[in-house]
This record gives sequence, C-alpha cells and structure tokens, in this order.
Amino acid sequence: MSAAVVEALTDRARDASPDQLTVDRSVLATFLDTLLGELPWWSRAWRVAEVGEVRKSSSALALPPGEPQVVEVTVPGSLGGDAGKVQSFSARVRLLEDRLLRWQMKIGDTVIGPAVAPAGEPEPHPFGAVFGMLVEMRGLSLREVAWQAGRAHSTIMKLRHGGLVPERGLIEQLAQALNVPAEDLTLIAGVDSADPGLPRRFRT
Repeated sequence: MSAAVVEALTDRARDASPDQLTVDRSVLATFLDTLLGELPWWSRAWRVAEVGEVRKSSSALALPPGEPQVVEVTVPGSLGGDAGKVQSFSARVRLLEDRLLRWQMKIGDTVIGPAVAPAGEPEPHPFGAVFGMLVEMRGLSLREVAWQAGRAHSTIMKLRHGGLVPERGLIEQLAQALNVPAEDLTLIAGVDSADPGLPRRFRT
C-alpha cells in the first residue's frame, strides 16, 4: 500500500487537533475502488462517492513497542451507482505496517470481500496469515513454535494455513511461544474475550 493510504488509515498523522488534520481521505476512495474492482463480479458502475472518518476497531491493540503493528480500522462511506443510486457502506481493513492483510465491506446487509480459496473450497481462517507473519518476524520456524507451545507440528501447520480455528488454550500457548501478550493475540485472532473458555486473568 502507498504511504498516503497507510497514513490515511492509521493515526500516524493524527497528533494534531482535529481542525489541523491534513490527512487526505480521498486516497481511500481510490484505494477502496481498486479493492472492489479486483472482485471479478463487481459492477464498475458503482464507485466510492464519499469516505468518512476512519476509526480504529476494537481488535487494533498494539503489540509490544518496537514490533511491527497489526492495525484494524473501520472506514464508513457511501457508494454511488447508476441513476444516482446511493448505498452506505462500512469497510474493515486490517494491515501490518504497509501490508494489507485482509479487508471486508458491508454494503447494506451484505458483507463482501475477496476469496482466497478456489471456488467450492472452504475459506482459510484469516488468523493463519497474521500468525505466519508473527512467526517470520521473530525468525522462528513453525517446528520451533510448535515445540515452544507444546503442540504438535501438524497442528501449527494447519493453523498457519488457515485450516484451524484458533481456540482459547492454543492462543495462550502461542502467545508464550511468540512473546506476545495473550490479550493482544486473542483480539488479533478474533476470539471473543467474553468466551468462558478464556482464562480468568484474560477476561474483560
């Protein structure tokens, strides 16, 4: 992603007061139009007409200082189509530094996003890609992570490739193996902190 898009999606340029903000949100309209245009079934007659204020989502907790940060934001706005039709949308974008990890957009009551798996095959769980990057950034192999987490190598491999939904006990063991706060990894994995399976000290 370009520096302008990353700046518009994050708070790097938001130390100033709101009336002094110079972040160009128009770059997000082009960015979202490009993402939609990559969907083979998307009608190019529909274009992003307006982009609202970017908000951090609840799963955008920071990793330890000095670590590349996984950020998830929500971008509201509207689409314009044929004959002046207008549809509101809410887009969710997850990024690691300047790398797009995943995006979804809710238009009306419909949620859309890019498919990763071929047609007819189940979609991999999105945590697999993020987990792979965390492992790579620490210079570890999946076998080393498996050993440190006390899990079978086949389990860690399956998780990495998105074939396993992360569960409470596994998240806690991975957090220790990767030296990441379990609370942060829980949110990155999209696990509900209210789930009774969460260890007591991690419940909110």
